[in-house]
Amino acid sequence: MIATPFTPIASLLGGALIGLAAVLLMWATGRIAGVSGIAARLFPPYEDREFAGRLAFVAGLIAAPVLVRLATGSLPAQTIEAGTTALIVGGLLTGFGTVWGSGCTSGHGVCGLSRLSVRSLVATITFMAVGMATVFLMRHWS
Repeated sequence: MIATPFTPIASLLGGALIGLAAVLLMWATGRIAGVSGIAARLFPPYEDREFAGRLAFVAGLIAAPVLVRLATGSLPAQTIEAGTTALIVGGLLTGFGTVWGSGCTSGHGVCGLSRLSVRSLVATITFMAVGMATVFLMRHWS
């Protein structure tokens, strides 16, 4: 098992920035910062005047690692032990889950819980329980 370093200041700052971005998006557009919904609405049949804002939001997600690299000169080390097939299946299951659950962890876990949404509480508990069960099974069964 790979140990993850404890980084409370970086984690606090990252969480605060995510919260600030969610609040700013809600203030500016009245929309929830659910990444799966924003990304899905970049594709047809969605055509409206909010397209540029959605594109900027997703571009910001993609640009963030580039900005970190420019600012620090490196990126955090990452190790992915899963194979290509597992990553593809996991990605498809995640996409299916966000459609079936009417949102993703950012929409339900960050924005929904802060609005005291019972539906988001149930969704977040489900995300966390399935994630914990998956890790347990993968570490003890495979």
